[in-house]
Amino acid sequence: MKKFLKQWVPSIAIGIILSLFIRTYVAEAMRVPTGSMIPTIQINDRLVVEKMLWLTTLKHGDIVVFNPPVPGDEQKKYVKRLMGLPGDTIEIKDGALYRNGDRIEEPYLQDKMDYTFGPVTVPADHYFFLGDNRNTSYDAHLWSTPFVAKDKLIGKVLVDVNNLF
Repeated sequence: MKKFLKQWVPSIAIGIILSLFIRTYVAEAMRVPTGSMIPTIQINDRLVVEKMLWLTTLKHGDIVVFNPPVPGDEQKKYVKRLMGLPGDTIEIKDGALYRNGDRIEEPYLQDKMDYTFGPVTVPADHYFFLGDNRNTSYDAHLWSTPFVAKDKLIGKVLVDVNNLF
């Protein structure tokens, strides 16, 4: 028994430490609980989220996981599409999204937006997110504070595992 413990306990401990480190700082698998990103991501899809944001440049259209600026939901994880970077002016009118005055083509949307919003300018170190299922998504256009602080970002979605097979 002593020999068994001597051989296996260090390996098991290293494995546990490595998995916790990877899950906390490198990448994590997550499940999507809502339909706010339909049709791109379905309810209960499994995602791989890359957490090393300091190595990544976020760009318009990226799908990101973050803690929202929503009272009572600050510890929840939301999955939305990045529509506004710091300094961008965002407006929704006539069923379309306008960024910095330019109409944005969004082929991933099923329906035109049935609301107006803005214009608002994204502050420094903040981001603006919308779900792909715009008319039913609880996203920035409905939040009292529509911007997510940089330190609330968790990671960028690398892959939707359900779409691999």
